Amino acid sequence: MPDANRPGPNVAGTENWLLVGSDARSETQTTGQGNDAWKPGQQRTDTIMLLHLPADRKKAYMISFPRDSWVTVPGYGKQKINAAFSYGGPKLLIQTIEGLTGVRIDHYGAIDFAGFESMVDALGGVTVNIKKSVYDPARKVNWQAGKQELNGEEALLFVRQRYNLPNGDFDRMKRQQALLRALAKKAADSGTLTNPLKLDRFLSALTKSISVDDGLSGGDLRSLAVSMRNVRVSDVTFLTTPDKGTGMVQKQSVVFLDPQKAKILFNAVKTAEMGKYVEQYGAGNDLGAVS
Repeated sequence: MPDANRPGPNVAGTENWLLVGSDARSETQTTGQGNDAWKPGQQRTDTIMLLHLPADRKKAYMISFPRDSWVTVPGYGKQKINAAFSYGGPKLLIQTIEGLTGVRIDHYGAIDFAGFESMVDALGGVTVNIKKSVYDPARKVNWQAGKQELNGEEALLFVRQRYNLPNGDFDRMKRQQALLRALAKKAADSGTLTNPLKLDRFLSALTKSISVDDGLSGGDLRSLAVSMRNVRVSDVTFLTTPDKGTGMVQKQSVVFLDPQKAKILFNAVKTAEMGKYVEQYGAGNDLGAVS
């Protein structure tokens, strides 16, 4: 997208990251060093999140987009948002998100299933709190209520469950957010971001697992990690793009976003006023326990 057609620069010092979970079905890893995160038409995005970092790095805000959001994809008209990645990879997905939100994306990161497992295992697993026991018929897994210690493979099964959840994909997004919070908590509790040796090991695993835009180097990732070393899990706020509910379009089940409420949210991102936004509207996501 020509620069003139993109949203204007963000408030000085702030950063906005587009984070994508690729659902590539592959026997080998598709993201990370030396790998291509996208093959035309072969995958969509399992997870789409906008990470907003204030200039002082004292907080972080993670905004999820329902993957079935019915939006305008440049060149393709109205489509589910995750189709953008399938049609045109990271570039088209960034164009779609920027057009939808009016927020300029500074950096991009993608991770596939194999990379996700590796990241969880690199931190020694995570702990999640499951609200109610539930059975996943697709993968034949019984999830028991209460705190559960998950390794990489188990964490992947946990965040991928879609069927038999009371609110379908919305509960799935809560699981994704809860898993990210659990990862952040594990990194903080284990001193990963403050111990140089642990940080080196973690960043090594990260660069082997995640694909990022060409403007990022290993040094940039280290600087980002160090700048956030004092951010506690309680300082990370998880939100979901406001919606008006689900419906059908040409036999497709889709999510209709709420343009007015979404405009208020993303204007707060653009103007670096997310703290005031959360005070006024709340986060809306209770991740103390997930479905």
